[in-house]
Amino acid sequence: MTLLDDTSESAWQRAAAISLLTWRRAEVDDVLDDAERYGWWGDSFPTVTNDRIGSRLWQLRRRTLTDATARDAEVFARESLAWMLDDGRVSNVAVTVTRGTDRLNLAVVIGLRDGGQIDFKLDNLWQVIHAV
Repeated sequence: MTLLDDTSESAWQRAAAISLLTWRRAEVDDVLDDAERYGWWGDSFPTVTNDRIGSRLWQLRRRTLTDATARDAEVFARESLAWMLDDGRVSNVAVTVTRGTDRLNLAVVIGLRDGGQIDFKLDNLWQVIHAV
């Protein structure tokens, strides 16, 4: 991915944004409220088995904001960023989701192999999921 040839902070933030905000195809066992599984068409032809882009955060768009929803958001976010670790590009990825009355905040800390750290935040993930 040429995006990561540039190891600047902005490149890592772009990579995190693409990973979190691109719609990953729903898993076979995901409970959906319609028949549409969505996802990026390119994931149908991966060069590496099960290599997919994006997150399943879109599945939260019709859910009520509860502690369980916040936990699922954290799981989906970790899943979408796992490629950074799997590909050996970073030393660690930490994801924190905090729930407010009507919002979810998402904070990601990417630990670089050279000891540097990149912070990425979505101050109101709930608005992003609901496209408002």
